[in-house]
Amino acid sequence: MKAVTWQGKRNVRVDEVPDPRIEKPTDAVIRVTSTGICGSDLHLYEVLGAFIDPGDILGHEPMGIVEEVGSEVENLKPGDRVVVPFNISCGHCYYCDQKLYSQCETTQVTEHGKGAALFGYTKLYGQVPGGQAERLRVPFANFGPIKVPEGPPDDRFLYLSDVVPTSWQAVEYANVPPGGSVLVLGLGPIGQMCARIALHRGASRVIGVDLVDERLELARSHGIDTIDLRQYKHVADAVRDRTDGRGADSVVDAVGMEAHGAPVTGLAQQLATLLPGPLAAKAVEKVGIDRLAALYVAIDAVRRGGTISLSGVYGGMLDPMPMMTLFDKQVQLRMGQANVHAWIDDVMPLITGDGDPLGVEDLATHHLPLSEAPEAYDMFQKKRDGAVKIVLQP
Repeated sequence: MKAVTWQGKRNVRVDEVPDPRIEKPTDAVIRVTSTGICGSDLHLYEVLGAFIDPGDILGHEPMGIVEEVGSEVENLKPGDRVVVPFNISCGHCYYCDQKLYSQCETTQVTEHGKGAALFGYTKLYGQVPGGQAERLRVPFANFGPIKVPEGPPDDRFLYLSDVVPTSWQAVEYANVPPGGSVLVLGLGPIGQMCARIALHRGASRVIGVDLVDERLELARSHGIDTIDLRQYKHVADAVRDRTDGRGADSVVDAVGMEAHGAPVTGLAQQLATLLPGPLAAKAVEKVGIDRLAALYVAIDAVRRGGTISLSGVYGGMLDPMPMMTLFDKQVQLRMGQANVHAWIDDVMPLITGDGDPLGVEDLATHHLPLSEAPEAYDMFQKKRDGAVKIVLQP
């Protein structure tokens, strides 16, 4: 089959690789019909190459048709249409019983001290072949895959794999008071969806920050108040001007480790990628420092007693945090990988019901064949051609 493989920094390739097969009785194999490129994939493309090997299959946002199931998979049959959550969880361990599926004890990557395994996402998270491929082996298929109805296009359901539950959790963790204000930093796919969900759940004002024209325009089309980062030296001041001088009740950081506005740490990240693999891995894992520009804005822009929710990925071990400000402002912080299955009952009616209240069908700006994955990664990373979300179709 064909699959998108990592070959090095800013270098992905579509290769012929062996077809997946049933290896355990709880496995399934699906034929992938759509698979998204995530902002998290760009971290692998740019700065996290020390934790991935050439030839590893990328991607963690797949959906498709079940082709084969193992002997212990009773909830699925060949022909079922399914979405596959990005985290791999068993559904019945200590953490799964608490709906902390991203911490599943059965699939935890204890060798690296990490939580549940993820599709297509480095040695740190299990080095499981990903979903940017024609076919995908799905472990724990007796729990993981989510069945969806026939009929509507893939874009209606695809984002149940990551974008929608990740954004729902981010807004849930932001603890938005009734009629409160929400600041969303970064208007990529997750930021766009966080802003829409916050409005849907009753926020009186949602402010989105970005510096890409197409992202700002898309957010405005969904009723989001926007701040163009290029026009404001101090974003937090602009937020206070729009929130009675206090700051936002809740802030969602949907940017993460590669934020704009941190040239020194950005250079450090790039230098780390030039080291030999084992040295680079050790440098990032033990002394890595993220670009924290977005997080610093969040801390500045949130009101006293407010909540910051981190959905952007951070990986540094020695990130300098303004603890005095956090303590003085009595800020609450919540964060973590999305526990996809925990939110499916909340979001499924919005995806399968009448209309499209979250705008899932207009999120993707580009649909490209799998064979064009190298160009798609370059376009997404450079924010060219109005790319906000790219979906690959094998």
